[in-house]
Formats: sequence, C-alpha cells, structure tokens
Amino acid sequence: MATVLSAIRSLIFVIVLIVTVIPWGTGVCILSIFRRGDPIYWACANWLKIAIWSARIICGIKWRVQGMENLPPAEDRTAGVILLSKHQSTWETFAYPTLFSHPLAYVFKKELLYVPFFGWAMGRIDMIHIDRSRRTEAWNKVLAQGKRLGAQGNWIIMFPEGTRIARGQVGEYKTGGTRLAVEAGLPVVPIAATAARCWPRKSFLLRPGIVDISIGKQISPVGREPAELMKEVKDWIESEMHRLDPQAYANPPQAGVAGTANQH
Repeated sequence: MATVLSAIRSLIFVIVLIVTVIPWGTGVCILSIFRRGDPIYWACANWLKIAIWSARIICGIKWRVQGMENLPPAEDRTAGVILLSKHQSTWETFAYPTLFSHPLAYVFKKELLYVPFFGWAMGRIDMIHIDRSRRTEAWNKVLAQGKRLGAQGNWIIMFPEGTRIARGQVGEYKTGGTRLAVEAGLPVVPIAATAARCWPRKSFLLRPGIVDISIGKQISPVGREPAELMKEVKDWIESEMHRLDPQAYANPPQAGVAGTANQH
C-alpha cells in the first residue's frame, strides 16, 4: 500500500514539474533576450524552488542543513569557492540553487542543453557545459570559465564522482575540482548529501523522509596537490555520509562535524 501511495504521489509530482517547467522555461528564454546574468539565474532558481517544495508537500521529502556557517556570507559577493558534493540524486541538483545565497555555476554535460524547456533555460545561465568525449578541450573550458566565474564571486559546483551514485556506494573521485581549485586559487567546500534516501538515482519513485546535507569547512588549495587535496575531500565526505546515513553502510565509522542543523 505504501508503495502504491508513493507511486501516485510521485506521478503527481512529475506532472507538476512538466506543467510548470513549460511556461517557466519559455518565460526565461524570452526574458533572456532583454536581461542576462543574475536575473536569469534567480528566475530559474525560483522554478527549482517550486520543484523541491512540491516534492516536500506532495511526496513528503523534507531536508536538514548543517554547516551553512562554513560558506562565505551572503553579503560577500566577491568570495568565490568550489563546492564538491556527493551526488546521489536529482534532488540535490535542484535544491542547491534554492538553499545557497550566491549564484552557482554547475559543470555539466552539454547534452542537458537539449532537454526541452529545462535545458533551454539552463543554456541562458552562465554555467560550464562540456563535451565529455573531448577531455582536453573540456578541461580547458572548465579551467578558463572556472577562473572567470570564481573571480566574479560565483560558486562553482562539481560532483567529483561524475555521476549519481547508489545509496551506500562510493564512486571514483576525479581530481578535476581540486585541479581547478589549485589553478584558480579558490577554496574547496566539501558537501555530503543523503538524497538517495528519498529520491534514488535513475528513478522517479520518491519516498517520504529527510535529506541531510552537511557542509564542511573551507579547505585552502595553497601549497596542495590536486590528488591529495581530493583525498581529503573524499575522506571527509564519505565519513560524513556514514554518519548521516548509517543504515546505508555495514560498518559506519565514528565521525562528526560541528554546526547546527536547520530542518525544513
């Protein structure tokens, strides 16, 4: 019975996404003819806010965030950082722009630009879309645009594992994010998120529950090598994942972070 109810709620949620993204994406494309920059970004973020609040109201997905104090303050519009996050679900990609005070620049595969309405709107935002089949060209683009956006005070967000990872699993942490941090001189902020608890990868069957997001302290790239810096990021994220979602792991280590949690 619970599975049937989740399926019905999930279907309603998907319908809400489809019904709202068409006019919203169209409106963003039209607005982008006259305006660029932050107004377009926040217009898109407002649709994402509809998405995660619809998931909360319809499907019962709540969230808790701790460690917000580790991010640059909202009033500091010049402090660029690189956010390196655990990636389990579509949920966190939707949620982060609604939770964080600065515009985010995602590094994502260019194929997403072809998704009707959603991708078209994304193409109007100053982000970093790459062709993964051309690795050298993709890295050069990430480096050049990452430096530019970081200097503007934008927050660059990357998922080091490269794709969504099943709950309780660990992917290969690639060093692109820490290479950019070292090259651009931008601090790294690791993030753990347990979104697969409620919205598993490659699925639109959402389950009620709480997504925990934990934001680590900024790590300076000065004097660091990308590989050992990424190892520190990985160790923190995976230790934190064990702490936040012990049911997903057989032998969770004892770990913890300071900071208060806010539940929504």
